[in-house]
Amino acid sequence: MPRTREDSLRWAAGGTTRFIEALRGLDRAHHDAPSLLPRWQRRHVVAHVAANADALINLVRWAKTGQVTPMYASLQERDAGIERGTSMSLAELHTWVQVSAEALGAAWDELDERQWSTDVVTAQGRTVLASEIPWLRAREVCVHLVDLDVGYGFADLPEEFLRALRADVLIKRGDVPDIVAPLPEQLAWLTGRPHNQADAPELPPWL
Repeated sequence: MPRTREDSLRWAAGGTTRFIEALRGLDRAHHDAPSLLPRWQRRHVVAHVAANADALINLVRWAKTGQVTPMYASLQERDAGIERGTSMSLAELHTWVQVSAEALGAAWDELDERQWSTDVVTAQGRTVLASEIPWLRAREVCVHLVDLDVGYGFADLPEEFLRALRADVLIKRGDVPDIVAPLPEQLAWLTGRPHNQADAPELPPWL
């Protein structure tokens, strides 16, 4: 069954809650430790998730007002936002994650059915309906929760979300071989995260 907007809103809310909970109790040393993403410390992942919420608010604003509002003015602006976040104190960084997530939720709660059907353009240049925004957020918070490497894996995410994610990644990846493995392990391989598929070709990180 295709995922619905309500599904995505639920996954985004649940993923956000778990992401924020995962940050509690992590000290500076934990934030300076490597994440599962190449060249990124955990603090990069946290800053990216916070900045992503701010960027998606721009798409919500586009849908609400009809005024073209890109997620980011440029790729350089996106990268600069992440780097700026990595220099924040832990309190400031965690507050940014919380406040930006709450602002995004409040913003899309104001959209009516017509506005949810507005075309917007993602940072990758894809034109999608505004109803896809919650899915974009669900992917970010759930996959990057795994990237924090603090005890959460794909097996800890809802199976329905994993099925939707697998379908999405396969579209984006194009022609990749089938592997016989449990769904969480398939997602670890498909997204380029650590996995146990010794005979499968290595894929670069996705998302």
